[in-house]
Amino acid sequence: MSRPRRFDLIAFDWDGTLFDSTALIARCIQEACRDVGAAVPSQADAAYVIGLGLHDALRHAAPGLDPARYPELGQRYRQHYLARQHELVLFEGTLEMLHALKARNHWLAVATGKSRRGLDDALASAQLSGLFDGSRTADETASKPSPLMLLELMREFGTEPARTLMVGDTTHDLQMARNAGVPCVGVGFGAHDHAAFAEFEPLVVAQDTRELHEWLVAHG
Repeated sequence: MSRPRRFDLIAFDWDGTLFDSTALIARCIQEACRDVGAAVPSQADAAYVIGLGLHDALRHAAPGLDPARYPELGQRYRQHYLARQHELVLFEGTLEMLHALKARNHWLAVATGKSRRGLDDALASAQLSGLFDGSRTADETASKPSPLMLLELMREFGTEPARTLMVGDTTHDLQMARNAGVPCVGVGFGAHDHAAFAEFEPLVVAQDTRELHEWLVAHG
């Protein structure tokens, strides 16, 4: 069957792009740092590391901590997050957007800094398991902004960079897309100030899920 749309494969970041989790993740990072006696990062600094793999995120969030204590910091973060993850929901309109894209015969994927277990749990809780054709997580391949997640997904689906789109809310996502030679779309309602997106030349910066949905249907 011919695929008349511009992009065959659309890869989404998870936290802050599809899932309204930015504030909780930042708060859990702050609480974990407080638990181990590390300097507590600001809300902006804690949010900046979202999208990285957990090890890289904690190293950036608590640069003064003895490296031997990063496992303890990670454990404390996971405890805080797991205790409150039931509070998290998809951004309003996300399900409708994904169903509309599936109806247009796009392949849909997730490229996330979460662990495999964390993503699978989130997909199950959000009842999204059947909507995505593929996914990559930071613990099974290289963390962003390495292009490896996207390169592996493109190999899996046999797509070219020009026929692949990355959608994300952080500069880590957009840098990964650039490193993979893939066009990108930014969302301005997640972890990073969208003013920092300009250097990565996103095709558009959507300010809410409805705007993202409309753009993808019209131009994707």
